[in-house]
Amino acid sequence: MDYTALLLAVRPDAAKDLLAILIVFASAKLAAELFERMNQAGIVGEILVGILIGPSILNWIAPTQLLTTLAELGVMFLLFRVGLEVKSSDLLKVGGTALVVAVAGVALPFVLGWGILLLWGEPQIEAIFVGAAMVATSVGITAQVLAAKGLLHLGASRIIMAAAVIDDVLGLLVLALVSSLAKGKINLVELSMTAAVAIGFTVVVAKWGTKAMEKVMPRASQLRLTEAQFAVAISILFGLSVLAIYAGVAAIVGAFLAGMALSESVGRRVLDLTNGVTELLVPFFLVGIGLHFDLAAFATRGTMLLAAVILVAAILTKVLGCGFGAYRLGRKDAIRVGVGMIPRGEVGMVVAQIGLSLGVIAQGIYGVVVFMSVATTLVAPPLLTWAYREMIRPGEEDADQIRLG
Repeated sequence: MDYTALLLAVRPDAAKDLLAILIVFASAKLAAELFERMNQAGIVGEILVGILIGPSILNWIAPTQLLTTLAELGVMFLLFRVGLEVKSSDLLKVGGTALVVAVAGVALPFVLGWGILLLWGEPQIEAIFVGAAMVATSVGITAQVLAAKGLLHLGASRIIMAAAVIDDVLGLLVLALVSSLAKGKINLVELSMTAAVAIGFTVVVAKWGTKAMEKVMPRASQLRLTEAQFAVAISILFGLSVLAIYAGVAAIVGAFLAGMALSESVGRRVLDLTNGVTELLVPFFLVGIGLHFDLAAFATRGTMLLAAVILVAAILTKVLGCGFGAYRLGRKDAIRVGVGMIPRGEVGMVVAQIGLSLGVIAQGIYGVVVFMSVATTLVAPPLLTWAYREMIRPGEEDADQIRLG
């Protein structure tokens, strides 16, 4: 039997999907290698190659459901891997500072984004959505850089991770509020329930998840499954990610909390297997950010100018707002925290897509928000390297890149 012909008969797009996977993965790794040889962050090359091979320039690859799913899995495994390197007790110790950082890092970008669009003469609701898109931090990029350089154990890094989780909950509430405004009604009871469930889920898992896993994981070793601990750990990853979505927060928050809950109860083998899966999937997340970039949105000088203003505001509001929240740590750590909260990544694009689907954001403004999301993601790695330069020993960066990618 000709199994290839049978496969193509059942799934005529199978070869096309595999070709897309090949192009994305190989291009990402080649770009990362090139940038590493130029002493630049490899993830910047992976995002830029997404722009190059995407619809804006070469048009080799366009975003598809398959690539989107692989990208979502990639960022979930990335945050899960980071969570495995973070103890919940360490994160809870910086909870107060992280809360101040998150609140300041939400309020300032929202107000300034809103104000800029109003001064630009755009409608009120459109201005509110742009402000909302500037709120949430895409912690995946920062987490990748900090993990690759072996910096997750530092106090500033722990504050960034904790603040990013709180930031996600606050960003959810802001998005729920502005979406209600776009629909013309605000349901305070629904918003309160959403807030209570999201906060309750995050607090319960962060506070008691580790103790629960310390009782569960030793029993996994008694199973006859091959790689039993890894199988149980991945089941917990997906389970908490699903629960996170139902609780109203992002799946990546559930993935991070799952990793953190397991950090003190899994063996080195689970970490190694997780690294392998992460290295396979993360390129789809990084390239996917670049694939969504649309040069056609910048057809006019006014749009280009607005995009530049929004980008500067997006960077400064996180550096100043989050940095102010962490000022008691000292100037250097405050800058590290502020820089670590800069990337908007896929989070900003999701907010813009919701606004577009509700008909309250014009195509040009959508392009500005996507540009801001991609550009803040691109500038974060070199800024993080600069902010943590005193913590990176000569030669350590290259060694970490070989080990963690």
